[in-house]
Amino acid sequence: MPALFLFDIGEKRQKYQFLREKSRLARKLLIQVQCASSTRRQNGGTIMKRVLTTLGVLAVFTSAFASWNVTIVNSSGVLNPPSTPVSVPTIVQSNPVPQITFLTAAATPHPLIVGMGTGYTVGSFFGQYTINDPTNSLPPLNGFNFVIAGYVNDWGRITWFKKVVRNSDNAILWQASGAIYGGNYAGGSNGAFSIVIPAALSVPANDVTVYETFQLGGIIDSTSSAALMLVEQDWTVVPEPASLIALATGLGGILLRRRQR
Repeated sequence: MPALFLFDIGEKRQKYQFLREKSRLARKLLIQVQCASSTRRQNGGTIMKRVLTTLGVLAVFTSAFASWNVTIVNSSGVLNPPSTPVSVPTIVQSNPVPQITFLTAAATPHPLIVGMGTGYTVGSFFGQYTINDPTNSLPPLNGFNFVIAGYVNDWGRITWFKKVVRNSDNAILWQASGAIYGGNYAGGSNGAFSIVIPAALSVPANDVTVYETFQLGGIIDSTSSAALMLVEQDWTVVPEPASLIALATGLGGILLRRRQR
């Protein structure tokens, strides 16, 4: 039997076992809440502790198996002259948090490099992807670390623009631009670079589209060059699941009120 088929069977069995266990825990939670509502003589703190313990286990089960849905819409570029379209491979991680890496150094048929004897003097890269929570159970995204790595020399330069848009209403949650300059520019520096830009969304979100554009240029002599080697975004989420806190608070209020009667 093919290994891929065996893996598929194993994965389905694992998910089936997870759903059974999650259902059992949900029933246990329901029974505990019903007992808390019908029995006033029991210690409210003990009941609440049991309820919160079950909620915590449910949260662990959900987060362990739920994952973000990440879709790469565009990962391509162009080098000139002559006009040469390039395709950029990607690495996508969707659990526990999204991580999207554009491997621009591995672009085909040619890496994103201008100058360095390549014959190309300008280049561009366009990236676009979407992230959403298909289960609507994960803590929302609140930002990311934006990583850019490459090389510039003399008049070589790389400019970039990036924005994050909420899909429900097209609101821009983050937007920025920047540039990396070679040593012939004021404040520039020759050589390899790797920068990390922390980005915080204006409001948390669980359904976004990300757009990013890079331009390579400045090749006016034989010593100038620019190379875009890696573009990565490591997303972060809100530390505490708001829905779990709200549920726990609501249950606590119900139990406390019944205990005081």
